[in-house]
Amino acid sequence: MSNRILTISAAMSEAIAQEMRADPSVFVMGEDIGAYGGIFGATTGLLDEFGAERIRDTPISETAFIGASVGAAMSGMRPIAELMFVDFFGVCMDAIYNLAAKNTYFSGGACPVPMVLMMAGGGGYSDGAQHSQTLYATFAHMPGLKVVTPSNAHDAKGMMIAAIRDDNPVVFMFHKGLQGLGWMASVEGAATKVPEEAYTLPFGEVAVRRTGADVSIVALGLMVHRAIEAAEILQKEGIDAEIIDLRTLVPLDRDGVFRSVKKTGRMVVVDEDYTSYGVTAEVIASVVERDISVLKAAPKRVAYPDIPIPYARPMEQMALPNAVNIAEAARAAFTSKG
Repeated sequence: MSNRILTISAAMSEAIAQEMRADPSVFVMGEDIGAYGGIFGATTGLLDEFGAERIRDTPISETAFIGASVGAAMSGMRPIAELMFVDFFGVCMDAIYNLAAKNTYFSGGACPVPMVLMMAGGGGYSDGAQHSQTLYATFAHMPGLKVVTPSNAHDAKGMMIAAIRDDNPVVFMFHKGLQGLGWMASVEGAATKVPEEAYTLPFGEVAVRRTGADVSIVALGLMVHRAIEAAEILQKEGIDAEIIDLRTLVPLDRDGVFRSVKKTGRMVVVDEDYTSYGVTAEVIASVVERDISVLKAAPKRVAYPDIPIPYARPMEQMALPNAVNIAEAARAAFTSKG
């Protein structure tokens, strides 16, 4: 592997460029993805290399360009549409759920929809309730969509290339706090070594970011890094936490999660999405329904409370999952008598 270190935004941009060079059917549409390079850096430099025909800046009309992307995909192209903020999906949901997700089924497989819908999620920088959600579970709940949530640059490149080559619609959700942008703090560990050549990573396989024997902490995206921070706190107390990075929600690696929980006997699931009806409940259910006897203690979850995300920085930080409350949940699971 190359020794060079890339941010997630640079890894995404490189992945898209490599696929555009290899496949003339790949193109990008979205707001500010041209000269600006995407507000989160995922299309930096692409306009200069590929021109305005393949890097298509659009008006602020999500319904139009998402719908156009679905049509282009059904016509044999491989569009990448950037929605910018996941919070904006409400204005174009029909094109996502009733067209992209269903048209392969409607056509009996005759008209697949090989498109990537990439969007930023996550809070932590006081951008308010309409620019700070994650909403992973909303898309994972819809049959027909694959959902990808990388936590580092190596995964981001491999999964972006896999998403572009996939014949199904893939929702590629990246966390703003992991992009490595100059104007927004990123966490240590998000920028990683990334090979120069094109490569793919399979969907539906968890990654064990830290091995442990006492409790399994299952997380995704930015929360993987918060879980690692929590594991360092717990290690000082003699509690050995294993960190599982889901990487994709659809498909979900239920076997990978179960193997870890069977080993440790305890589980904490962490998510920046809302607590109710979300990822945390689904992951816990996948273990409990399979074999509840592997659990030595009741499973715990740490997620965002069911409230609109506050604008005020102290209030937002208080509501976001963090290493301290993840460690608290893991500690409670470890000390529980079952």
